[in-house]
Parts: sequence; structure tokens; C-alpha cells
Amino acid sequence: PVVEKMVRRRAGSIVSISSASSLMPNRGQTNYAAAKAGLNAASRALACEVARLGIRVNVVAPGLIETDMIKEAPKDHIKTLIPMARIGRPEEVAKVVSFLCSEAASYMTGQILSVNGGMI
Repeated sequence: PVVEKMVRRRAGSIVSISSASSLMPNRGQTNYAAAKAGLNAASRALACEVARLGIRVNVVAPGLIETDMIKEAPKDHIKTLIPMARIGRPEEVAKVVSFLCSEAASYMTGQILSVNGGMI
């Protein structure tokens, strides 16, 4: 239904939230990494299908963000893994999503943007 409305308007932006694990998986994350990598591929394929209709489709792949998912993790150790030496904040991811939905990103589609403090 959402895409149908965008097709009628010939405009829109879809942003999926993936994970850094989709691009650089870790041990014990097979199911999670595979699911997120599938989301990346599906989003890129959809981007190809709907681009001519004025609809943009992009993905944000956050790294380690201050959420319940890492609340039990050893923060001091985690920070040593991140070049920026800190854990990301949810609002930093939200700002990237906001950018992708804005006119400033009007020529971007099919992209996966990493928000990960420099982890590569």
C-alpha cells in the first residue's frame, strides 16, 4: 500500500534499517547477518524497479549504537574497536535517515550508508 501511494504521486523515499553485520558479519551472527544482507539486496533490487517512478530506496547500516541490543556489552572494550572511540547514538542514525528522505538526497537510490564510527 505504501509503494502504491508513492507510485501514484511519482515520488517517495523508502529507507530500510539494516546493520553493519550485513557487511562485516561476526561469529555467532549467521542468521542475523544473512537476514540483514537479504534486506540490503531486496532494497537495492527494489531501487532498480521503482527509480523510474520517482521513488528512491536506500539502506542505513548502523554499527554499534547505544541501544538495548548492546546494553550488556563491555562498553570500554567496544570503544577500542571503533576508530572514533565511542558508541553511536540513535539520533545520529535518525539524522542519516532524515537526510535520505529529504530533497538533499534526491539523486541517491540503491545505496547502503554505513553509520559506524569508521569501522571498516
